[in-house]
Formats: sequence, structure tokens, C-alpha cells
Amino acid sequence: MANVTIRTSQPVPMLDFSRQFAILRQEILDSIEAVCASQHFILGPQVTSFEHAAAIACGAPHAIGCASGTDAIWLALAAANVGPGDAVITTPFSFFATVSAILRAGATPLLADIDSTTFNLSPASVEELLRTSAGKNVRAVLPVHLYGQCADWDAFNALKQRHNLLLIEDAAQAFGATWNGVPAGALGDAAAFSFYPTKNLSAMGDAGLVTTTSAAIDDHARILRAHGMRRRYYHDEIGWNSRLDSIQAAVLEVKLRYLPKWNQQRREHALVYDQLFRKANLTADTVKEGVVLPITDSRAGHVFHQYVIRAPRRDELRNYLTEQKIGSEIYYPVPLHLQTSLAHLGYKQGDFPMSEAASHEVLALPMYPELREDEQQTVVDAITAFYA
Repeated sequence: MANVTIRTSQPVPMLDFSRQFAILRQEILDSIEAVCASQHFILGPQVTSFEHAAAIACGAPHAIGCASGTDAIWLALAAANVGPGDAVITTPFSFFATVSAILRAGATPLLADIDSTTFNLSPASVEELLRTSAGKNVRAVLPVHLYGQCADWDAFNALKQRHNLLLIEDAAQAFGATWNGVPAGALGDAAAFSFYPTKNLSAMGDAGLVTTTSAAIDDHARILRAHGMRRRYYHDEIGWNSRLDSIQAAVLEVKLRYLPKWNQQRREHALVYDQLFRKANLTADTVKEGVVLPITDSRAGHVFHQYVIRAPRRDELRNYLTEQKIGSEIYYPVPLHLQTSLAHLGYKQGDFPMSEAASHEVLALPMYPELREDEQQTVVDAITAFYA
């Protein structure tokens, strides 16, 4: 890596909500005012309208709004009747909710390692697990479309057919992503989305969504999100309070109209980062030699919810960026199999080497539609200065 002259730095936030709100301010305020005037604050007409729009965007016949992305994963599993006695295979390299939702459904999480290039659940590792005695009770596989890139759905569909499995998408980071042109949310039997404020389609609070191709799963999910009720105060089963509020739905429907443009801007920002890193002579094929850039599968339509590099001396680099007032984040510093609260699953250090290596190397850089190219230049200049 060559020494270069570094420009004067400027603060670059990891995310700046104010820029998006400045563009949409009046539309959002008008949508909130309409909810207030309607007095339908929970599962009101705005929820129905957003569900319809989201289903169209995802290419799925059914969409069910709920209270959070965490609830959405649980709801997708429970509505598909995954529960006690069933095992669900997923990744150790994800947010905690991926595994906690399986436990909440009463099922047993089984973990398989990730692909070293995309960070997504490895179909080969899943198949290896399915061939063991632990795999005999597997009812579903829950791949995560990490960072906004769909998992290898060709391979997972083949596994589904060979082993008679349910496929549930954890699409929390991937609204608008595609695989072979098919949107996330229409790939599996059901899918779970999060609209946490940092997501590429974001609420102004917590909110989530389940999509499904199954009328039965749709019907069951609608009952479960409202305490197991079909009729008010008549509870057919034990569900949960996971209703989507109308204000969040109204805000989301406003933002959904802009999402294709925003996702395209994210892709363009990713290309700019790629070019700047290569121009700075920072890139390499392995993290021992330099910065490893994100890799997009040719079959995937990546939405770059996050732009994540593999970085040598990652923690030192992050501290340096913080000193320069440049935002960054680690998704995720501790794989799920090493979380204290999940020790009862029986895994240990070394069980998932690809996930463990990634946890020491990944670094997410500022990425949002309103990010400016001069800010991206500042980020790369700072990283160049650190390694120089």
C-alpha cells in the first residue's frame, strides 16, 4: 500500500436521518396527520394499504404487518407451524433475533457456517448438517440475506426439494433485493422484514412485516399477531401482541415509493467505494494483504443495506476512524454460538471458523442514499492514512 497525500478530513456520520427527512418532511407529516384525524391507530386502513403496497413490491401474494423485525421472524416460523420438536438451521453470523426467534417459537436452533465471500449461510454447510443425526428433526432452514444480498437461493431450493424443508427468509436487511430477478420476500415459503430506523426501508420506530406465498401461513400469521383472535375477545390459540401501528405503516408507505431510487443510489455508492479503494491501492484478495471489498454474486440484486469490508487490524482502524469523526460499525463482533445467553446450545470456539474470522475482520462504512461522494472520499482517505 503506497503512501499518499491525505486531504483535510471532515466528519462523516455512519447514518444521517435528517437528510432523508428534509426531503420527505411534508409527505411524512401529512401522512401522520391523516392517521391522527382517522383515529385508527392500530391495524387501521393505513396498515392495510401498506401491506398491499409491500406485497406488490415483494412480488408476494400476502403481506402481514407486525410490531418489529424480531416479531416478524417469530411470526413467520409460528405461522408455518414450526415449534416444539422441530429444528431450524440458520447462521451464527447474524443479529441475535435470528436465533432468539427460533427459540421463542419453541424450536431448536442448529447452526451452520457461512460462505467466506458473501457472509451468507453456506448451503454446503447446511447440507453437511442435514446428513448428521442432528439433522433428522430439521423442519426449516432460515437463511439471512445479510447486508442486503440474497443468500444462494438456487442451492437452498435444491436442498428444500431433496429434504422436504420449509425455507424462511430472514430478509430484515434486504427489502428490494433480488435473486435471479425474484424479490426477497417471494423466494421462500415465508419471509421476515425489519423496518428498524437504520434499515434501507425504515420506520420512525419499530415495525416489521411477514410476506408469504401461502394463504394458510397468511391466515395463521394474522391470527397470531393479535393474541390468537379471529373475532374480538374470542381466542382460538395463544398468540402475541404484535400489531403494526398505523403511523408507522403510513410513514413506510410514503418511503416505499422512493425505495427503488434509494436502493439504486446505494448500489452507485458501493461502486464509488470500490473505485476509490482500488485507486488508493488498498485492495487485496485476502485480509492479510489488504482491504477485501464486498463481493456480489452475479445472480443477486444487492441493495447494500451495509457496505462491509474485511479490514486488517480492524479494531485499530475503527478506533482511528472514530478519532477522525468518521462513523463505522461492526456487524457482528460476537457470533451467535459464542453469545453467553446461547451457551446452552452447546457450541464452542472453533466450531464455525468462517463466522469467527468474519467477526474479527468485518467493518461497515457509512452507507445511505444521501451520502455524498466527497464524504466517501474522506472515508477512503482516512483508511489510506491509517494503513500508510
